[in-house]
Amino acid sequence: MGTPGASAPPVSPASPHTAGSSPAASPPPAKAPTLAPGPNGLTPVFERAKQQTDKTVALTFDADMTSDQGQRAADGEHFDNPQLIATLRGLKVPSTIFMTGRWAEEYPDQAKSIGTDPNFEIANHSYSHHAFTSPCYGLPALDAAAARADVDRAFAAFRTAGAVNTVPYFRFPGGCYDDQALRAVSTAKVTAVQWDVVSGDAFAKDPDAVAEQVLTGVKPGSVVVMHCTRSAAPVTEEAIRKIVPELRKRGYRFVKVSELIGK
Repeated sequence: MGTPGASAPPVSPASPHTAGSSPAASPPPAKAPTLAPGPNGLTPVFERAKQQTDKTVALTFDADMTSDQGQRAADGEHFDNPQLIATLRGLKVPSTIFMTGRWAEEYPDQAKSIGTDPNFEIANHSYSHHAFTSPCYGLPALDAAAARADVDRAFAAFRTAGAVNTVPYFRFPGGCYDDQALRAVSTAKVTAVQWDVVSGDAFAKDPDAVAEQVLTGVKPGSVVVMHCTRSAAPVTEEAIRKIVPELRKRGYRFVKVSELIGK
C-alpha cells in the first residue's frame, strides 16, 4: 500500500515545553462542556459530534499504563511516547490525552508538561487501567465502589503531577462499559468519551496501514482513538506525520474533544 498523503518532517523530541516552544492553541475553556446525564442519571456517552457539517476531527491518545506494570517500566519498557507529543506540538495539532493515573505517576514531568500546554487537555482513563465491566480483553475487573475510587485516584495523580489542563471526560479501559459501569461513575460528573474511528495502532507495525485506516474512517465530527505508549503502539508517531497533512489537505481542522462536545 502506498503512503496516504505527504509525510511531515520528523520533529525532535521535546522536553517540558517553555514559553514560545508550544504552538499557538486556544486555551481550554474555563469549564469544559459536558453532556447531560443519561436515562436514570447514567453517565452520558459521547462518540461523535452531532453537528456533522463542520470538517473538524478530534485526535485522542490513550496514555496507557496499568497499576501492575511498574516493574516492567523499571526494567526499561517505555509506556510513554515523548516523540509523539513533540510531533503533535510541531505540527500544531490540538489533542486530548486520555491518561491513566499510573502513567502520570510514572512520568510526572511529562504529565505536567502535557497538562500545562494549551495545545493539549488531559482526560481520565482510570488510575489502574483495570476493567469497569467484564469480560474486557482479559483486564482484571473492578467492582462498583473500586471503579468510582479509581476515577478519583486518577484525577488526584494528575493534580500531584502539576497538570492543570484537565477536563471532566472519562474513557473506559478497553472501551468496555455497560449500564452498571455507567452507574458506578455517575457521581464523578464526567462524560464518557468513546470514538467512531479506530486507528488500529495498538501493536501495529505498519504506519501506512494505521494512516490508511484513519484516513478512510474520518468524517466531519469524528473522534479518533490512538495511543501514546511506545511499547504497545510503536508506529503511532510515524502514522501521525502521514495523517495530519493529508486531513488538512482535505480541509479538516483538528480540535480537542472539549470543542466537539455539545456541537
